Amino acid sequence: MKIVAVGLGLIGGSLCKAIKKHTNHLVGGIDIDRKTVKMALSQNAIDYEAKDVSEADITIVSLFPPTIISFIKENADLFKEGSIVIDTGGIKKAIVDEVTPILAERGVTFIGVHPMAGREFSGFEYSLDNLFDNASFIMTPIESTPQEEIHIIEDLAYSIHFKKVVKATPEEHDRIIAFTSQLAHVVSNAYIKSPTHQQQLGFSAGSFQDLTRVAKLNENMWTPLFLMNKEPLLFEIDYIMARLGEYRDAIANNDSETLRSLLRDGRILKENTPVD
Repeated sequence: MKIVAVGLGLIGGSLCKAIKKHTNHLVGGIDIDRKTVKMALSQNAIDYEAKDVSEADITIVSLFPPTIISFIKENADLFKEGSIVIDTGGIKKAIVDEVTPILAERGVTFIGVHPMAGREFSGFEYSLDNLFDNASFIMTPIESTPQEEIHIIEDLAYSIHFKKVVKATPEEHDRIIAFTSQLAHVVSNAYIKSPTHQQQLGFSAGSFQDLTRVAKLNENMWTPLFLMNKEPLLFEIDYIMARLGEYRDAIANNDSETLRSLLRDGRILKENTPVD
């Protein structure tokens, strides 16, 4: 198959490298940054620079969420009839709702996907051919998505060493990802703003590193992600603020029994959390 990746950043570049490493598919790349395209060619991450998406059997659109929508709309007439378009955005419902009917009119299948892997760095220079090894690959097909196309993308995911393919509705994806990913980034980014952060050298170890790792984020990507998933994320922020209030009150009131109970409940939940 001929696969074209639009956007050769961390995720797009890593997908290209993994496809080149593990399959015989022909891979083309598109990026607005000429240096990135040259780097991808020099590292054999892509076979050629694609002029557009017209010859692609599968197009992978790996851009920021609003740009995913605008790119697909602006290039809708170029996608090859019978081809498949997937995206890698961290939000699904808004993208699926906007672009699926537009592509369907042209005989093109759109499937929203979300590779559950990343790094605290962005850009092609940080892409890896093993970034997705043992990771989850989320697919959000809708009722009208042909099973044959679902199987094609599922097979591609397994061929580049994803450990599991998880299927969900776009709504389910956005609701759960607000907790597993987006809330973690909000909390980490807010936590590091404590004035005590300036005195942490020599006092920090694993706990500090674990909680602050994703504070180093790309604000240009995460801002639209948060706003496009506003309601599920607000629910999670409100919920954790309420739970933090319980801990605060127990500490303020020297209520050791309530505090012990809160800590025990959290420990038990963690111990019973399934591991992928």
